[in-house]
Amino acid sequence: MPDPTLTILGHVRSSLKDRDSAPKSGAEGAPEAWIELDAAYAPALLGLEVGNRILVVTWLHQGDRSVLQCHPRAERHRPLRGVFATRSPDRPNPIGLHEVTLLEIAAPARLRVHPLEAIDGTPVVDVKNVD
Repeated sequence: MPDPTLTILGHVRSSLKDRDSAPKSGAEGAPEAWIELDAAYAPALLGLEVGNRILVVTWLHQGDRSVLQCHPRAERHRPLRGVFATRSPDRPNPIGLHEVTLLEIAAPARLRVHPLEAIDGTPVVDVKNVD
């Protein structure tokens, strides 16, 4: 079996600048953000339309890959759980899944989306249409 390799397609551009300012999920007041993809991926956007629900798959680059258990939502009064039972960004493979609405498509390969809780600079590894 080949060794899996992720390709960074682009980055999130957001008003959220650090983990402490980011909501735990998009539904908790996350702002609009831009997904800026490398222009080479512009042909891959064919068929996406404003209003589509899409999944943005990110690499949570500030995640701690050594964490195997955590208190859900970082609330210390809650009992420890394995990270696979949480949405913690700290996990062996810190992959983020964000369901958002596509608000705008701009040249060459920029997508304005809402709501997105990923912080500015977060690498984007895939975009998938939900609709």
